[in-house]
Amino acid sequence: VSLSLRGSGRLDTRLDTPPISVRHHPLSRIALDVVPAQYRVIVTRRPKLACRACHGVVLQHAAPERLIGGGLPTERLVAHVIDAKYHWRLPLYRQAQMLATHGIALDRSTLAFWVGYAAQELKPLWHRLRELLLASSKLCVDETPAPVLDPGRGRTKTGYFWALSRDNRPWAGRDPPGVVYAYAPGRGAVHGLRLLEGYRGIIHCDGYQPYKTMTRETRTDALSGTLAFCWSHLRRQFVKIEREAAPAPAPVAREALERIAQLYAVEKALRGRSDAERRAGRQAHARPLATALRQWFEAKLDHLARKSDTAKALRYALRHWDDLTLYLDDGRIEMDTNAVERAMRPIKLNAKNSLFAGCDEGAENWAVLASLIETCKLNGVSAEHWLADVLAKLVNGWPAARLDELLPWASIYTMHAHDPRLAA
Repeated sequence: VSLSLRGSGRLDTRLDTPPISVRHHPLSRIALDVVPAQYRVIVTRRPKLACRACHGVVLQHAAPERLIGGGLPTERLVAHVIDAKYHWRLPLYRQAQMLATHGIALDRSTLAFWVGYAAQELKPLWHRLRELLLASSKLCVDETPAPVLDPGRGRTKTGYFWALSRDNRPWAGRDPPGVVYAYAPGRGAVHGLRLLEGYRGIIHCDGYQPYKTMTRETRTDALSGTLAFCWSHLRRQFVKIEREAAPAPAPVAREALERIAQLYAVEKALRGRSDAERRAGRQAHARPLATALRQWFEAKLDHLARKSDTAKALRYALRHWDDLTLYLDDGRIEMDTNAVERAMRPIKLNAKNSLFAGCDEGAENWAVLASLIETCKLNGVSAEHWLADVLAKLVNGWPAARLDELLPWASIYTMHAHDPRLAA
């Protein structure tokens, strides 16, 4: 029997097995209980065996392989620590305090060593995940700052996490969703080019200048991908204008928001349909609205002060119009980059709770582990169970040619998947 707790606090019970006839006592009731976490010590004994008939022959079973040879933790414990830190955003110093309440004295630096060791073991999977995402026809790209400790200077510096996100579920695409993070010391075009090297598909992003630089034909290392811009970034400009003008009205911003809302209403009606159906629906319903919106932008721009925020927002829209409306001709493209922005949220929350990454290498490990955990969440897979299973297989010599079988969307893991909307 599986139980789910509704918002009212009542339990909803559902049988995962075929219904059976059960007699309940009239006064029986169902209660939700908890079994506190337990830590245990596993002792492995390997006796030496000698054959009396054989001279000098002594046999002993080989020691089981461990992630950290001769170390204390099992792969399951390391997976638990990683999941608590990067999934549930519990900093290592808090985990050390919680372990102390169980009588286990472990320093935060020890936990950090375990995490770093696991990240290096999992890095081939990160490379494979990135390789598969770069083979996609469309990717969402974004970047966000994160503080990183700068050893020797006694303060933090600003590093950046870049993200590649694939989520084809809105148009019923077959490729499973996934996200790859990469740490870089900056947010210039050179870092984006390194992450997207060789990509030839559609790059869905905001209007940040380095994205335009990456596809500029004058660059010898330019990407051959096509840019599609985000309507949410345009919409936020009008939201900000209206908010700052309050309580006075901002009629142009208000009407712009209402017109953009009409475009989003069309998208809502088409969500989940095939790319061909989405394109046809957009051409029939969204294209006329977009054409009218552009004409309205042009007409309003002539009557606004050139340096006003509203005029700047209108010029931004008109300057990027072809890239903003590219989605009308391709059912695979979303109106906005909200998918990758949602993927960035765990990075920001972790940065808030942990304050900073300890060093550049620590930030790189963070990117590797967060990529795999967030991909687990997108596919409805338990990140902790996946990590424990995969780490055990890798340390026991899993062949590099079969890495695809260990990715979070592999059938062995998704057969027990839960609803990804329930993942935090």
